[in-house]
Order: sequence, then structure tokens, then C-alpha cells
Amino acid sequence: MIALLRYQTTLLVRSHRWLPPVILYAAWLAIGVQSGGPILVGLGWAAGGLLPVAVWLTRVCVTNEPPAARNCTVAAAGPGRAHLAGVLAAVCTAVLLALLGTALVVLLSDPHSTGHQVAVPVLPAAAAGLLAALACLLTGTAIGALSNRPVLRSSGWSIPVGMLAALLLVLGASPANAAVSGLVTGSPHGTITTPWLPLAAAALFAAAATAVACALSSRRS
Repeated sequence: MIALLRYQTTLLVRSHRWLPPVILYAAWLAIGVQSGGPILVGLGWAAGGLLPVAVWLTRVCVTNEPPAARNCTVAAAGPGRAHLAGVLAAVCTAVLLALLGTALVVLLSDPHSTGHQVAVPVLPAAAAGLLAALACLLTGTAIGALSNRPVLRSSGWSIPVGMLAALLLVLGASPANAAVSGLVTGSPHGTITTPWLPLAAAALFAAAATAVACALSSRRS
């Protein structure tokens, strides 16, 4: 699996298809993260932007191989393991963005409540923000796994379904929404809510979605 993950990561880097989602996340941070802004709001904003980015990265990684290369990988490692490596490459890339986004917010933001009256401990806030980012990217990974091949084979369906699902889960009831809301609603009083439960739910969602996609990949290959 390590060799497969290294192969998928190298393929992603050399394809340059990572650039659009990374540029999207950079633009998201540039719009919402302001110097001197409240740290918890900034962390929530940075975390929420990772959901659609993770959906996009998952699509890139599971559709990145040309058909001939895909057939070789499947023959050597099996369709399920080959597909899992693509999903894990997307997760690793999104985790790197989560670390960078959290670090940027910590560097630029004011460690106080929204009204600048209550001091917010930086390290606990950063930890909560990073966990929220992980919850968002895992939710996005689950959507990406379910909205692309082998679950949905047509890009005419997979792209709009993935975008719509990402929008609904950002705005509606979801682990990502719960994690981000905990940070944002705690900002007026300087209260840090560590999103352990949303993270656990997102991890289960991502694991189940990936398992379904890998099982279908094995059956349909």
C-alpha cells in the first residue's frame, strides 16, 4: 500500500491537476482570513473551505490514471487496493492543506473573542481548528468517494452530484457543519469547543464511503 500511495501521490504532483483545488483553497483563505480577526472564526472559515476542496481532490486522484495505466495498477495490486490508494492520496494532500490553513490562521488572527474582550488560548484553539479541518476534509472525501467512479461512472453526473452534496453538507446537518459551527458560535464568548464527536462521525462516514467505493471497484473491474 505504501508503494501504491507513493505512486498515486507522484502521479498527482506530476499531473498538476492539484493546482485548481489548491488555488481555490488559497482564494478561500484570502477572502475569509483577515489579519487581526478573531481566531476561532478564522479557524472555522479555514476548516469549512476544505470540504469542497477534498471533494475535488478525491475526484482528481481516483480519475487521474489513463486507462492503460489503471489496468496495469489493477492487475498488479487489485482494484480495491488501487482505488484505496487514490483516496488516501487525496486525504494526505487535504491534510497538508489543513495544516497550512490552520497555521496561517494562527499567525494572522487575534487570539481573542469576537469582541476582543476574552483571551483565547492559542494552542487549544489551533488544535480544535485542526480537528474541525480534519472533520471537514473527511466529509469531503466521503462525498468524493461516493460521487465518482466506480459509484458514478459518468462525469456528467459525478461533478454536479459532488458539488450539490458538498453544498448541502456545508449548510445542513453534517459532521463538517457541526465542527465549524462549534468554533464560530464559541467565538463571541471565547469558548473553545473541541469537535471530537464530529470528527469521529466524519471518520466513520469517510471509512464507510471508501469501503463501498473499493468494494464496487472490485466487483466492476
